[in-house]
Amino acid sequence: MFSVIDIETTGLSPERERITEIAVYITDGREIVEEFTTLIDPEKTIPAHIISLTGITNEMVEGAPKFYEIARRLVEMTEGRIFVAHNAHFDYGFVREEFRRLGYRYRRDLLDTVRESRRLVPGLPSYSLGPLCEALDIRIEDRHRAAGDALATVYLLHRLLALKEEKKISDGKLTLPENLQKRIRQIPEEPGVYYFHNHAGGIIYIGKSRNLYRRVMSHFSGGRTRRELQIIQETADISWEETGSELVALLLESAEIKQHLPVYNRAQRRKGRQVGIFSHRDEKGYIRFSIQTIGEGETPLQSFVSVEQARNKLYRLREKFDLCQKMTGLYESQGACFYYQIGSCRGACVGEEPPAAYNMRAGKALRSFDFDSENFFILDRGRSVEERAVIKIEHGLPAGYGYIDINDHFFGTEPLHACIRPLPHYREMKPLIANYLKRKKVEKIIRF
Repeated sequence: MFSVIDIETTGLSPERERITEIAVYITDGREIVEEFTTLIDPEKTIPAHIISLTGITNEMVEGAPKFYEIARRLVEMTEGRIFVAHNAHFDYGFVREEFRRLGYRYRRDLLDTVRESRRLVPGLPSYSLGPLCEALDIRIEDRHRAAGDALATVYLLHRLLALKEEKKISDGKLTLPENLQKRIRQIPEEPGVYYFHNHAGGIIYIGKSRNLYRRVMSHFSGGRTRRELQIIQETADISWEETGSELVALLLESAEIKQHLPVYNRAQRRKGRQVGIFSHRDEKGYIRFSIQTIGEGETPLQSFVSVEQARNKLYRLREKFDLCQKMTGLYESQGACFYYQIGSCRGACVGEEPPAAYNMRAGKALRSFDFDSENFFILDRGRSVEERAVIKIEHGLPAGYGYIDINDHFFGTEPLHACIRPLPHYREMKPLIANYLKRKKVEKIIRF
C-alpha cells in the first residue's frame, strides 16, 4: 500500500517554514482506497510570492487546524505504507520536521516519482510534475494545490508501477545479513556521522549526512562501483553518532577520518584534495597567491578538487579586491599583466604600485580565507527540539562542539565553554565552516 502525499508550504526550508496544506491519498497501486485533504494553520504569515503561486491566503488558513491537530490522522494513514511524493525528499522533510517539533520521530520508506520517472521513462526534457504529466497524458486539475498535485501523483504512480511490471525492473537491493538489516533499521533519519566496521571491528569507512538512514541505505541499493561493492562486502557492522547540526557532522567527519584513516577514505581524500591556494611574499615584498599541488604536511589557505576550481576562486578574489593578475598567478607572460595593458591594474606587476599600497588590498583577500571574528560560538540545530548544538571557534579554528538545553537559562558564555567536547582541528576546516555559514542560516553567533 502507498500513501501519496503533497503539501503546500510557506517557503522552502523545513527548519524555518511551515505546512499550509496537505493531501493524502491511500492507494493499493491500482485504486484509491482513502483520502484526506486539509488546510493547515502554519502559525506564521504566508509570504506574498507564495500566495501568488498557490492561491492560499492568510485568511484561508485562519481557523484551519494546526499541524498537531491532524498529526495522529497522518500517522495512522501512513503507518506501514510507503510515503510517495513527487520530489519526495521535499514533502517528507517538511512532514518529518513538523513531527520533530512535536517530539515525535516520524519515519517512513520513501518512493520518489521523480526518480522513478527518470528510471522508467528516460529521455524526457523535464521531470517536473506539470511537463511530466503532460508527456504521459495525465490530467492535472488545481495545479499547485495539495489535492490536485497529489491526485496527479497518484495517477503517475499507477502508470509507473505498470511500466515497472512490464519491464520487470528490480530495485537493485542487496540481500543483507539479518543482523545488519536490524542495525540499519535502528539508524535515525537525522544529521550525523556513520562508521562502517569490518569483522574485526576496525573502521573501514566514515561518512556524514543530513539523513543518516537514507545515506546508509544508499550504499546498499542502486548501481555500485567496484569500490562500493568492496565496502559492502567488508562491512560487518555499522555505528553512528547523531549530531543534530549538519555543521557538526561536517567537522566531526573531517576529524574522524584524519584520526582513524579508514582504508576507503584515504584514497578518496587523496583524489579529492590535490591542489590548494597558497600565499607568500616575494623578494620585493608583494603578497602573492599561487595554485600548487598539496604536499605531505602542507596546509593551503583552501584546498580544491581541481585546478579549475582554484583558478575560479582566484578570479573572484582578483575582481573583488582589485588585485594584479600576475600577483594572483593568473598571468604568466613576461612584462605587465593584461589588465595593466587595458588600464584596469594599478601596476604592481611592473613596480608602479608600491608593495605597501598593494598589500592593503591583498591582505584583505588573504584575510577573506579566515573569519571576520576569530573567537565565537555558533548555535545551530540540536538533536532535539529543546537542544542546540554549540560549535566553538577559537583563533579562527574549531576548538570543539557540544550541546545545551534551551530551557536552561544561562548568563554569559561560561555554560557554552563548559559544554564543549574538544575536537582536533585542521586548517581545511576553515572553508567548511565559512561555506556552511554562507549557505545556511544558523540560530545565533555569540562572540567572546
